[in-house]
Amino acid sequence: MFNFVQKNRRVVQVILALLTIPFAIWGIESYTRVVTGRDAVAKVNGIEISRRELDEQMQVQLDQVRQAFGGQIDPAVLDTPEARRAVLDNMIAQRLVMSEAARRHLFMSKAAVVDAIAQAPEFQENGQFSPARYSAYLASRNTTDPRYVAELQTQLPLARLVSSVADAAIAPRSVASRLIALEAQKREVSEVRIFGQQYLAQTRVEEAQIKAYYDANLAQFRNPEGVRAEYVMLSADALAKQDPVSEAEVKAAYEQRLAQYSVAEVRSVSHILVKTGDEAEKILAELRKSPGRFAELAKKSSLDTGTAEKGGELGPVSRESLDPKLAEAVYAMKQGEMRVAQSRFGFHVVRVDSVRAGKARSFEEVRKELTEELSRQKAARRFAEVGEAFSNMVYEQADSLKPAAEKFKLTIQTTGWIAKSAHQELGALDNPKLLAALFSADALQNKRNTDAVQVAPGILVAARVIEHRPEAQLPYEQVKPAIGETLRRRAAAGLAQKDGEAKLAELRMGKDAGLKWSPARVVSRREAQGMTQDALQRAVSADASKLPAYVGVPFPEGYLLLRISKVIEADAKEADAQTAARIGGLYGRSQYDAYVGSLRERGDIEVIPANLEKK
Repeated sequence: MFNFVQKNRRVVQVILALLTIPFAIWGIESYTRVVTGRDAVAKVNGIEISRRELDEQMQVQLDQVRQAFGGQIDPAVLDTPEARRAVLDNMIAQRLVMSEAARRHLFMSKAAVVDAIAQAPEFQENGQFSPARYSAYLASRNTTDPRYVAELQTQLPLARLVSSVADAAIAPRSVASRLIALEAQKREVSEVRIFGQQYLAQTRVEEAQIKAYYDANLAQFRNPEGVRAEYVMLSADALAKQDPVSEAEVKAAYEQRLAQYSVAEVRSVSHILVKTGDEAEKILAELRKSPGRFAELAKKSSLDTGTAEKGGELGPVSRESLDPKLAEAVYAMKQGEMRVAQSRFGFHVVRVDSVRAGKARSFEEVRKELTEELSRQKAARRFAEVGEAFSNMVYEQADSLKPAAEKFKLTIQTTGWIAKSAHQELGALDNPKLLAALFSADALQNKRNTDAVQVAPGILVAARVIEHRPEAQLPYEQVKPAIGETLRRRAAAGLAQKDGEAKLAELRMGKDAGLKWSPARVVSRREAQGMTQDALQRAVSADASKLPAYVGVPFPEGYLLLRISKVIEADAKEADAQTAARIGGLYGRSQYDAYVGSLRERGDIEVIPANLEKK
């Protein structure tokens, strides 16, 4: 079984990667268990999907969205009924596949899985199973050996089932070749942008239009719930400034690390290795007569074949890199001196070619970096000590931040209006946990301090609401100017698009249309060269049987005209294997979707809407 997965790893990875939510770590009992919990959101062939499982998978999706946007989006706004239903649909698909695997009795024995693990290349070291590597892998996945074995007992058969479905999808060679060629095809494109800004003078918006827009879009013109807050921030950096590293501490650390800042003496050495001392003395005598023959005699006589071809050059060496007896002799010699020395390898005729004296970096050279390092270490220790006391104080004296500010020499800072989920620049307060605490009932109604929240490594923040503003409808008169400006710009963009469409018609009739085109750039489906996805799609899919070809692309501020002046065809045979694999993957996904669809048709699926709603 494991060999199958290894041999077909690409197919398995492609198909599993296409699933929106990965197969979770269900034990083998998940194949057949029938749970009678009251919080089931769906039942698939008698197997329940609990509300807890749905919530966990939903949280995974929301965390991924937040991470993709660098934390600059509130994932709560994406937790909609539609999103929850989409996640549930994917979980139903997974349960259907699991149910089918159980029906087919696809299962691996514990012994077979243990054998597969023992033979897996990633757990091998020097051709043998490495318990250390296996343990490290389990730790990285935050799992245990029994749990991992149980997981593989179900997942490996599932992987085989999914990959066998994908293998059934074979892209016709002619279709694949054509798709590959189209993807690699390049087109030379120029552009002209017509912006609505130039048509603003021609636009006019009536009062009735503004009022109608306001009445139809009341939700857009609401002041979100907000708070003004005060907060104190305890940081390791601030603690470091309160208790700086002294000169004495830096000097003491330098003395302790003197070896770390020292560079050992290095000598460049050449040698001729022979078996006996008599041979070595004879060669040394010849060299004393003719020193220039060292390289010649090394190539002729040295048993060290690695250096013999280089004239005996060992190159730069340190005392530690040499055999102890040889090192003793080498480091007792002067530059240019030759002598015979013995080591465990035999007898050497040694010559010291150059000497680079050892050197220690002075205190002044390392003062800055050593001070910074000690300061970071001292601040980290201080932060660990003070952090707990700070957290306890803002909790125990929750009616004010002043006691904590005075004790730890912190400044109480005040914010402007903060919304719970809107995009905003909040600095130290830009943390989901801290914002949630600020908008909690305890903080809003009782004006109590929030807990100290670690918003970043080495930074704790506690905050307190000083003013609360409930959500409210903005009055028409307040937003009227902004609505009027928005409608004027939309109207101007509409005029620009109308003008663009007229110019496009002229161009397609062979007229000049009086346009100044940008320098041409070569684009392809792989290389957008800065074009938007919509513009690129229209440029590469436009009918280019007659050149130049023209297409128009409306955009919010106006209209974009594109001129395709040249098509550069690609040889399908030269397309990379990765493209071919991706096309095969698309066919595999299509086949998988069709397979899941057939399982849905004959499966027993019940969705419980009342439990699906978020509570």
